[in-house]
Amino acid sequence: MSEHHLTELPFSRLNLPDALLAGVHQAGFECCTPIQAQTLPLALTGRDVAGQAQTGTGKTAAFLLATFNHLLTHPVPEGRTPTQPRAIIIAPTRELAVQIHKDAETLGTSTSFRLNLIFGGTGYDTQRRGLEEGCDVLIGTPGRIIDYFKQHVFDLKAIQVMVLDEADRMFDLGFIKDIRFLLRRMPEPDQRLNMLFSATLSHRVMELAYEHMNNPEIVRIDADRRTADNVEQVLYHTANDDKIPLLVSLLKHGDPTRSLVFINTKDMGERLVGWLKANDLHAEILSGDVPQTIRLRLLGDFSEGRLPILVATDVAARGLHIPDVSHVFNFDLPQNAEDYVHRIGRTARAGKSGDAVSFACERYVFTLPEIETYLGHKITVDKFDAATLPVLNPPLGRPPRRLPARPDKRERGGKRREHRAERAPRPDAPSVAPQSQPQPQPPAPRPAATSAPPPRPALSPTPSKPAEIAQERTRRAAPRRRGGFEKPTIG
Repeated sequence: MSEHHLTELPFSRLNLPDALLAGVHQAGFECCTPIQAQTLPLALTGRDVAGQAQTGTGKTAAFLLATFNHLLTHPVPEGRTPTQPRAIIIAPTRELAVQIHKDAETLGTSTSFRLNLIFGGTGYDTQRRGLEEGCDVLIGTPGRIIDYFKQHVFDLKAIQVMVLDEADRMFDLGFIKDIRFLLRRMPEPDQRLNMLFSATLSHRVMELAYEHMNNPEIVRIDADRRTADNVEQVLYHTANDDKIPLLVSLLKHGDPTRSLVFINTKDMGERLVGWLKANDLHAEILSGDVPQTIRLRLLGDFSEGRLPILVATDVAARGLHIPDVSHVFNFDLPQNAEDYVHRIGRTARAGKSGDAVSFACERYVFTLPEIETYLGHKITVDKFDAATLPVLNPPLGRPPRRLPARPDKRERGGKRREHRAERAPRPDAPSVAPQSQPQPQPPAPRPAATSAPPPRPALSPTPSKPAEIAQERTRRAAPRRRGGFEKPTIG
């Protein structure tokens, strides 16, 4: 962390247990960040806290240290079983839950607490067995937690600490009913330590805090500024067809060490990754439907520098601490102003500097006024020459298509037929001159009078006697079958 990002309050003056100080030193922390300096003194004395601060300012370490301290300084509830966790930390996304668990292992390395991580998408039976074996601190996402809870794998009767991270995101993802369900199954708010942290504290978040917390202390850090001062923001007004060439040009000539490119849809992300790979840029996509094992591998490769470019939807915009992200590209402007803040918060973390580049294209430029109103200032606009953009290699397996010019939709009838190519005549067909209008055909000639008439069919001989006449009438009056119907013959 840079010096201007920290306060003058060292962790050694917080009266933390020796086991926690060892974890703090192992993580490389010496002095508190502003959010830690204002929330830890309250939470360490048992006060509920609702904290708001910019992303990347140490909120995770603040509630983890307060959680471990409360468990170390308070006795275990009487009659507690191993399947009754003492603390629960709820995160909105799988990636954030994994990050919290990783930080908890570092800060709690000298404690004997058993940590259990549960989230959807993978390891269902493995996570279930881990819960059945028992845990002290349960970290997970709402859906998987409720799934095991309703199967009576564990219960929440012995909860002593409740932490809700990124509470506003819980509302955005539709988890608020699940959160209320879990909170009502825990002990009363005055019987546990409650902490709520988020980058924004909206009215609905505060309503949740006052309903399920014990008179929480509100802590706001840098409420007047939505983004960090050391993030250099720039905006390009681009056409839809210029976005990919411009991004490739910036990635190749701007020399970013680790770039995070945000898009709004998975289809656009897959298409963008194809173009980047075809132009010698190693990139992968991180979206909601990527299997969890692959998602974790991609995050690991990106964090450790093996993957220089990560194209992601907003699933990666919240709470993830990825070190040394030099550039954040908003390839698609987000449709929510708060998402813009969370996106560019992936860079310039822990006091470092970073660049945030946004493309205002024809499709998403309408969200720009809302974003600038939310930020409280205009984003610096930079210009580029479209004629100087590079000619890109198309993705493999997708050759460029040249569609024929289509006629105007207003053209009808004969005007529309003018655009069609004339059909070649058959080899054996006589050549016929084109006619604008059909000519009347002359009548067929009548046969000559000298021609012999066609022979008439032979008729049955006319009966001459009365008996023969009666027999002939009887024969003609007999019914005939034609097509299954009987029809008398008129004679």
